[in-house]
Amino acid sequence: MVGSILPLTAAATHRLVCCDGGVSALISAEELAAALGRGEVVVVDVQYSLMGPPSEELYAAGHLPSAPHLSLNAALAGQPGAHGRHPLPDPQVLQQALRACGLHEDTEVVVYDQQTSLASARAWWILRWAGHPQVRVLNGGLDAWRAAGGAVTTEPVHPEVGTITVRPGSVAVLDATGAATMAAQGILLDVRAAERYRGDSEPIDTVAGHIPGAINLPISELLDERGAFLAAPSLRARLTAAGVHRDTPVGASCGSGVTAAQAVLAMHEAGITAIPYVGSWSEWIADPARPIATGPNP
Repeated sequence: MVGSILPLTAAATHRLVCCDGGVSALISAEELAAALGRGEVVVVDVQYSLMGPPSEELYAAGHLPSAPHLSLNAALAGQPGAHGRHPLPDPQVLQQALRACGLHEDTEVVVYDQQTSLASARAWWILRWAGHPQVRVLNGGLDAWRAAGGAVTTEPVHPEVGTITVRPGSVAVLDATGAATMAAQGILLDVRAAERYRGDSEPIDTVAGHIPGAINLPISELLDERGAFLAAPSLRARLTAAGVHRDTPVGASCGSGVTAAQAVLAMHEAGITAIPYVGSWSEWIADPARPIATGPNP
């Protein structure tokens, strides 16, 4: 870490600017069907549930016909510990998992989960962190695919092993010190439910509250009733009302860094570049010396 924000290489900076330069990272079910028909993309299943069935069971119950499964816990995150419940993955473990999905350097990837793009946003961000910016998210996930009449199978998919190389650190990430600085000098957006932010209840982590200076905007405010992201103008309006602007440095925090990636994707769609605090609250509270705030938004 340099200055508590991982520095970017020149190539990575170019990729980040291109990715945030007005091109949507989302794809609709209809657009995906057309792209698959033309053989333009490889689709990867990242269904995941924090408190529900294992991701492998979700995949086995139904997935897109050509999609291999990529595990959030096993591939898109490291082992839980002092850096939180879903820290950055081991690059070699990630590379092996991506190759097992059949990915190459030039592969155009579409990732999806069940509905809300929670896990698929994590995959989108991790792939970019790994140096592979050619990735989009199926907006509305498997539910949207089914609603559009897309085929679903229970047969597992095992493609030929790919050759992709993981280049960790290709986009910036906040550590705990960087998150505290962002909260003090920019905006640290905490996208957990309001009761968790306030410290009224904490169903997952061992301590309730939030990082001092962080402001709360629950991720549910950025999704529609189907679980898809709101249109860009609505995203911008809700983010602006929360104090998030294009000319202000922005970080995103949640419980363990997964919903933070979902928020970064939402801000990307609104034309706002944001950096996730991957350790998030579960890392923050691992050090009892770090301060804790409670109560509503300032």
